[in-house]
Amino acid sequence: MQKLLTFLVLVFASGTAAGQGSVLINDNLNYEILDRMEIKTGITPQHFSNLRPITRGDAVDFALHLDTTLTDISERTRYDLDYIFKDNNEFLLPSEYPTTLVGENEPVKEKVYTDSTQTFYTYRENPTAASPRSSRYFVNDKPLLKYFYKTPANFFEINEEHFYLRANPIINFQYAVDNNDEQPVFLNLRGLEVRGGIDDRIFFYTNVQENQARYAGYVNDYIDRTGAVPGAGLYKDYNSEIFNINRGYDFTNAQALLAFNVSEHVGVQFGHGRNFIGNGYRSVLLSDFSTNYFYLKLNWRVGKFQLQNIFSETAGNSRANVNGDQLLPKKYLATHYLGYRLFKNLQIGIFETVVFNRENGFELQYLNPIILYRTVETYIGSPDNVLLGGDLKYNFAKGFQLYGQFILDEFKFDELFIERRGWWANKFAGQVGIKAVDVAGVESLDLQAEYNFSRPYTYTSRDSTFGSYTHYNQALAHPLGANFKETVLIAKYRPLKKLYLQARYIRANYGADPTGQNFGGNILLSNGRRPMEFGNETGQGIATQTAIIGIDLSYQLFHNAFIDLNFFQRTQDSDDPAMNQTARYIGGGLRLNMAKIRQDF
Repeated sequence: MQKLLTFLVLVFASGTAAGQGSVLINDNLNYEILDRMEIKTGITPQHFSNLRPITRGDAVDFALHLDTTLTDISERTRYDLDYIFKDNNEFLLPSEYPTTLVGENEPVKEKVYTDSTQTFYTYRENPTAASPRSSRYFVNDKPLLKYFYKTPANFFEINEEHFYLRANPIINFQYAVDNNDEQPVFLNLRGLEVRGGIDDRIFFYTNVQENQARYAGYVNDYIDRTGAVPGAGLYKDYNSEIFNINRGYDFTNAQALLAFNVSEHVGVQFGHGRNFIGNGYRSVLLSDFSTNYFYLKLNWRVGKFQLQNIFSETAGNSRANVNGDQLLPKKYLATHYLGYRLFKNLQIGIFETVVFNRENGFELQYLNPIILYRTVETYIGSPDNVLLGGDLKYNFAKGFQLYGQFILDEFKFDELFIERRGWWANKFAGQVGIKAVDVAGVESLDLQAEYNFSRPYTYTSRDSTFGSYTHYNQALAHPLGANFKETVLIAKYRPLKKLYLQARYIRANYGADPTGQNFGGNILLSNGRRPMEFGNETGQGIATQTAIIGIDLSYQLFHNAFIDLNFFQRTQDSDDPAMNQTARYIGGGLRLNMAKIRQDF
């Protein structure tokens, strides 16, 4: 890892930067607003919205572009744009501060393309645009105790020459009751989020959370099977007489990020967190289901192209499976994604990642940001696990988005297309989905349908510890692992500006493994342990079906503060009656500066 740090220092020393800002953690409400605005208006942002997290600067840049481009802005759209401006106000500072996209009494700069392919562009002033200080930088008339909540989104903020800082508390308290369970489903999360910028060149972000939780039975089964709490790392037992809990979990989560811009078109992020690639509810390329991990990320964006490289260090096992104070076994990932905007409404991308382990640390040959990792693997004669894939997004008819993904872990052409004998190593997964906004002319009524599948043994390796596409015994792609078919249906509606409704139905068919056998669903098992070479098909093993129904209602009391009411039901039917179970609960809670946490698997 020392070699990787040396490489990092050399990269940071190579140039100066304009501000890009800290990132928006996935599932933040900003994403929902930005996504539906892109689909609704047909206006494409400069950033690639499928590469998450995006920077706060990119969010404001797109919101400003919409604000100055749209001629007819509804009351609901104005509310949503103002939400983004409030949430990311460090990019709307007065002109005496350097960390700004546009300054006080300065006209908004709009992008003007200089060629017909819309690849090269310059900026010109738009004298008709309103001052961001007067119309987009919101302040509270009566701050709390003069120092707190000076602006709607931030508990505490500092704006100095060459420096800004934002600090916000995090709260997520949820409590639900299942009539068939003596103990509640419970979450008590408290934390602190801090972000800032120095010299319009260096940006930082940190988020620390302390959690006590008690989950439904199916989540406990997952924890027993993997030795990991979904989305968490080290945990300990938690009991509470007050809440009648004798099988809960206590754990801490932390994210941190240091960001630089090497040039106007190249950015660097060095952090501990998670990433997501895709436009859907799930991702078969890279999701944020696992716990946080260490990574170095490079973003290259020029015209219609964006290249993202992620070099990460992950854990080959969970702490529950490693005795004493030993170090967890380490493995590494080198990932790159090249996106290209064919047309303003059609985007495609190529994805590649390699999972590997070296006794002396990171394999330096994988640091090449543009080479195909498969070719590197052949040069060095390694047993590494390389996965290839791609995705696309197509916005059409100012209200619809079609998206999809595909990933190849391993395959043989003859077996896949000619003989088709169900060879075990034909390993691949895919996704197709569609979104519709303002359905039937009803503002803020949005629908989404998605289909995901994965062949048996996809994401697995002969070396289950160092070759599987996992981190801390948690999937880095779809939470079901492999050997499944899944349908996701989601409906969202906002009858009022501050009232959010969501209903979702998720149905999955997969094959569970009999005791001591591996039919390809559990990606923590070695694919060297398999009952047959041919005749493999999706869903093999113990046929199992799950159906999830979730209904959420949230009301926003003030900026980023929500009251929640929830209904959740998950039924599991299996050819093995002992595996049948049902979880059904009703509850609610309070959230502050925190997205909802759902266990939809």
